[in-house]
Amino acid sequence: MSSVRRAPPFLSQVPLPEAQERWFAALEAAGAFTPGSPTAPAGAAVETVPVAEARDRVLAAAVTARFSSPSYHACAMDGYAVAAAATHGASETSPVRLEVGENAHYVDTGDALPPGCDAVIMIEDVQDLADGGLEIRAAAAPWQHVRPVGEDIAAGEMLLPAAWRLRGPDLAVLAAAGIAEVQVRRRPLVIVIPTGDEIVPLAALAGAAPRPGQIVESNSLLVAAVAAECGAITETTPVVPDEPVRIAAAVAAALERADAVVLIAGSSAGSGDFAASVLGGLGRVVVHGVATRPGKPVILAVCGGKPVLGLPGYPVSAYLALDNFLVPLLARLLGLPAVAHEELEATLARRMPSPAGVREYLRVKLGRVAGRYVAAPLNRGAGVLTSLVRADGLVQIPEDREGYEAGQRVTARLLRPRAEIDQTVVHIGSHDLAVDVLADLFRRRYPGSSLSSANAGSLAGLQAIGRGEAHLAGTHLLDETTGEFNASYVRRMLPGRRVALVGLVSRQQGLLVPKGNPLGLRGVADLARPGVRYINRQRGAGTRVLLDYLLRRAGIDPADVDGYRREVYTHLAVAAEVAAGGADAGLGIQAAAAAVGLDFVPVAAERYEFAVPAESYADPLVARLLALVADPEFAAAVAALDGYDASPAGEVRWIAPAEDDEGAEEVTR
Repeated sequence: MSSVRRAPPFLSQVPLPEAQERWFAALEAAGAFTPGSPTAPAGAAVETVPVAEARDRVLAAAVTARFSSPSYHACAMDGYAVAAAATHGASETSPVRLEVGENAHYVDTGDALPPGCDAVIMIEDVQDLADGGLEIRAAAAPWQHVRPVGEDIAAGEMLLPAAWRLRGPDLAVLAAAGIAEVQVRRRPLVIVIPTGDEIVPLAALAGAAPRPGQIVESNSLLVAAVAAECGAITETTPVVPDEPVRIAAAVAAALERADAVVLIAGSSAGSGDFAASVLGGLGRVVVHGVATRPGKPVILAVCGGKPVLGLPGYPVSAYLALDNFLVPLLARLLGLPAVAHEELEATLARRMPSPAGVREYLRVKLGRVAGRYVAAPLNRGAGVLTSLVRADGLVQIPEDREGYEAGQRVTARLLRPRAEIDQTVVHIGSHDLAVDVLADLFRRRYPGSSLSSANAGSLAGLQAIGRGEAHLAGTHLLDETTGEFNASYVRRMLPGRRVALVGLVSRQQGLLVPKGNPLGLRGVADLARPGVRYINRQRGAGTRVLLDYLLRRAGIDPADVDGYRREVYTHLAVAAEVAAGGADAGLGIQAAAAAVGLDFVPVAAERYEFAVPAESYADPLVARLLALVADPEFAAAVAALDGYDASPAGEVRWIAPAEDDEGAEEVTR
């Protein structure tokens, strides 16, 4: 295709606000936002739908009531309709007699007010007389307990303005006012085009795992969900290979029907990235490259007078590009205001440096600890989709900063309701599968509550406790001198604090090796053998501390272990690396080996506990969680994991400050 040309790497590195302004200005100039005009040949921008089907639709024009509600003078209570003048003078000492059918008429709520009446007396305020008459002891005021015509809705009144997104109560009001159909803005159609030779639909795998080099196509689901939340509909094309002519043909076909096109992947500057050149051949690339991290390789184009958004392939980058560009675009197409996000102020749990000149988005876990909100950063990788799933909020590091220091106040944009965050127990520390079991049980037993875990390692967890940034810390730190777990570290790192060590499990640590143990590894001493590739846990992790202890005991220099400096943050990440062939061994728990079909060479048993400061231990929310540790359901679930013993579950060791009885322990159950 002669019009396709290769674009130079990153035509621009534009600040986010400027990129938005440029793109929307170009779209306005192309007529994409002209009010009331068609935005696609498939139909007008306005359509008529039944009120019963109009929830979440956006009104294209103001709606006026056809008739009043109520449309007659209606009785508002069960009782007797009367002329108020006929009750004048009634009192406790001078009751007034009324005759049913003459000057008093029985009515039910909602009945039309009988002729000649202008008030209703509630049935409980009327005394029945033996001869069939009635007696009242208080005069009725004119129009008491009567709903006059148009009390709720007056005929001709404007009920709802244009650009109003309809909710349940709105639909009821429309029906009450005689409106059977409404004019709404047609839902914008977003056509999604996934591209890439390596991309495969999940269905094509037929249940098998992707082969090396294959990536499951999932970003289209992300686009569809975001678009639906904004009031749009989506169609996704089959995956298009990395061939410029075929990509151009897919985009051109989509432009014939779509209000917006989203092109997934190929937006960077690699040898197989053709999105910018293709869109330049079909129209105009307004921006290529936005100064955000993640999400830098974004393409903003106008083709055929319509918006085209080129997304990076990394899912976190794609999500942020959708949030920054597709969400405000769809709001404009629907005539809605920009989306407002709830925010809160929080304390950052650890130092986060960031390059100047780029707006970085940190994904964070949030929780309320000791009366203040704490933000614990998650994995920063642009391809770590689970960081979005686990994140409670986003913290922006502006272009003019080089990061934030630990303990600094930051603004977090919420990704889930504040009420849920207020019911979150914050755990920072070592990763363990038993913590995941406990989190699931906590959520099921107490809907709305959650256990938030940031897998930072045992030492980092105790440090977070010391700074007041977590309710509890998972720890399994071995004291090489005494051979005990955790207590000495708590005394040293949390001096002057009364801390409960709540037992969760005893577990087996060992070498995770491929099936059949092809290298015949028998223990930590074999890690120094030539040709053995190791994958390590991060510094500060209890597993790393255990490894260092075992290496010293074996007289091995860590520098002699190939891969000692390669770090991951969880036992399952170690297992995944070994299973994928990226390493020959890693130290981890037996359950992680079983989860991915690896063999296991045991080297040590250890005790995993929660370190809980006394003030958190007294917190009702934390107490509710800790009570589940001794629950039989938790013990049964943990016992089913390979290499786990649940007998320590629920045992509490109180570590007192040194000045309190010389740091004595108090063991309870």
